[in-house]
Amino acid sequence: MDKLRQLRLAKDAMDRDWADPALDLDAVAAHAGYSRYHFIRAFKEAYGETPGQYLTHRRIERAEDLLRTANLSVTEICHLVGFSSLGTFSSRFKAWTGLTPSEYRTKHVGRGAALIPGCYAMLWAGGFRGGPARRNSEEAE
Repeated sequence: MDKLRQLRLAKDAMDRDWADPALDLDAVAAHAGYSRYHFIRAFKEAYGETPGQYLTHRRIERAEDLLRTANLSVTEICHLVGFSSLGTFSSRFKAWTGLTPSEYRTKHVGRGAALIPGCYAMLWAGGFRGGPARRNSEEAE
């Protein structure tokens, strides 16, 4: 398997599991067949940023979407996109966009359709893990 194809497998894993706060660099590197440190170097050479930077950018992009469209608090969005710390989320968001999450929302909300109710956004984003599925399995019994 060529080097770029191996790296694409790992990048696909990050694109698929971006919201998982426990996304492990060692597991992603294993998708590419690399050790952790060799993977970081190879990924940066191929894509121009480290795997951590790539994942942060994907999460910030998803947060931007949610801030524009969903009626959720910044803290809820922080956790939905895979950050475990609101402070880290806010500082990385500001470094990437130039605005705090609240400033971003204020600037962009009201320019399109109404906000999606938070309960629907949480279901779509997987924020109620196990909720509906558990209820359905109990009903089947």
